[in-house]
Amino acid sequence: MTTQGELLSPTPGLAEVLKGGSWTQPTCPCCCSKNVEPLLLVQLADSVDPVTKKWIISRLEAPVRDGGAALLVHSGEDDAGNVVILSAPRCTQLRVTEDLGMWKPYKDGNMVAFSYDDRNSFRNIDDMQVFLTLAERQHVVKYQLGSLRAKKDRTIPGVPESRGVLLARESIFRKLEKVGVIKTVIALHDQRQLADLAKAWYSGWQLLGQPLDSIQAYFGTTVAFYFSFLDFYTWALVPPAILGVVLTLFPFASGTAAKASGGEGKEEEPGLPVSGLMVQAMFSMLWSTLVMELWKRRTAALSYRWGTPLLNERYAEPRPGYTGPMGRNPITGRPEPRFSEWEHKLRVGLSVPVVGFFLGLVALGMAAFYHFEAAARDFHKSEGTWLSVPLLYVPSLAHILYTNMLGSLYGNVALGLTEWENHRDESSFQNHHTTKVLLFSFFNCFAVLFHIAFIKEDLALLRKRLASLLIVTQLVNQCTEVLVPYLVDTFLSDGAKKPKEDDPEEDRIRAQGRLPPFPGLFPEYIELLVQYGYLSLFSCVYPLTAVLLLINNVTEIRTDAFKICRLFRKPSSAPVSDIGVWQHVLIFGKMILAFVIPDEPAWISLKKQEFEFRSMQAFNQQKLQR
Repeated sequence: MTTQGELLSPTPGLAEVLKGGSWTQPTCPCCCSKNVEPLLLVQLADSVDPVTKKWIISRLEAPVRDGGAALLVHSGEDDAGNVVILSAPRCTQLRVTEDLGMWKPYKDGNMVAFSYDDRNSFRNIDDMQVFLTLAERQHVVKYQLGSLRAKKDRTIPGVPESRGVLLARESIFRKLEKVGVIKTVIALHDQRQLADLAKAWYSGWQLLGQPLDSIQAYFGTTVAFYFSFLDFYTWALVPPAILGVVLTLFPFASGTAAKASGGEGKEEEPGLPVSGLMVQAMFSMLWSTLVMELWKRRTAALSYRWGTPLLNERYAEPRPGYTGPMGRNPITGRPEPRFSEWEHKLRVGLSVPVVGFFLGLVALGMAAFYHFEAAARDFHKSEGTWLSVPLLYVPSLAHILYTNMLGSLYGNVALGLTEWENHRDESSFQNHHTTKVLLFSFFNCFAVLFHIAFIKEDLALLRKRLASLLIVTQLVNQCTEVLVPYLVDTFLSDGAKKPKEDDPEEDRIRAQGRLPPFPGLFPEYIELLVQYGYLSLFSCVYPLTAVLLLINNVTEIRTDAFKICRLFRKPSSAPVSDIGVWQHVLIFGKMILAFVIPDEPAWISLKKQEFEFRSMQAFNQQKLQR
């Protein structure tokens, strides 16, 4: 059997550079290796005691049966340094693959849930770099770090007892992070693989289409599913964009359907128009339903291809930010922080007025927008010059900037509120955070549009507002998400990232720790959700909505790819089988759309009433003339 050392290809020059220490020598013959692939970098505190570092390494190297993580460890430059580099032996990778419930190609070619006992029946089992992707291998190491727990109550060597005692069954790495011994854990880039991915992803001239399998192999399924949905949604914008262009260039004529009368002296009654707005509205309703159903099918196909259709759920440990006096879980008996349920519910209840305050700020901004919109309109009517025409758009532009800044501020407040509520489970934390942000985002983005459409019944203002919103928001998002981080990365952080002359490879690894952490995909999904609402609800008023969104998303794919590859640390997350809560949010949004607009949009009814009224006026004038 080929050994792991004959198969792994480390970062060029890294094994030779790290001469101050050596990799752990595994006891299993099939795991022995001459060259080891560095996967994760653990940055310790600058003033860490060498005794503490040696104890951490001993826990990482120890077998699982002895309470260790069974990982391969390199101490960095020396035992007194503040860097620990981690990898995983072959047997550890295979056992964690089974624990996660991942599917791999069987000898007959079908995808089957991996079994360690039947490992020799799976394809590419002797080549771990083919059998597991880089993202999966890195998650194996993170999984082992999360499972590293103390066997009994004890103090941490080299750490004063006043800073905390490690209790039985307590997570060692979480405790070390709390006391400040561990600063961060970073998934390491493979520069050659990253360069190849960048060339195929965003460095060329391709507009649509992405190397999704390569993205999944390098960044994992969480990132791959996001870009897959972004790619799918962008292609799905092509039909409504074409229809929008057709309706804009060749609007349907407003004709009359004369009803035949039975006798002499009966006049023709005006009929309903064949309105382009009605065509666009009906198409949007059918399109939104069809897109979600097709995405479900694509999700199932991708999760099968990537081996994540049925993942095993691990026992939900308390999230790292969960605080409280130590106690025992009443179900498992394990020691963990305990927080009273009534105090948790009280904090959740106290968050409601804060959210209501920000919704009030949205309403205040909307009232100011209407006031200045009326003032600009009156000024234009009184002056009537071409110089006053741009002033008509100033209130909309100012209000859009106001809502964007308010949204950025609220995002930080919502995260802080959810942290303060002290949720035990990560799923509960994510659900409450998502609910807060979605409620505010929906009100912040759509309140003015709904008010104009249903209350003011001003289609011209609604159309102007939507056009300004789409154009300005896209420009602001592109600048804040990519341009500003790029300028900071290029001009302010470039000196810190230059490798040292005496040890360039080691410094390149350390430089990855100086990059900002990846902010996650939460704001990206929020942006897509708002886009989905604009297109589903208001494209009938402004048919070019899909065209503007299509242009934005074509650039969004490339800017997001550049951002995740160059401007932040490499993200690392657990395997997933879909886009998670966002798929349910989109489906729920489609249900809201069907509930709010059961038959046809209100502005379509208004358009029909406007046509009927004008047609009746024309009919009465003709009758009076006769």
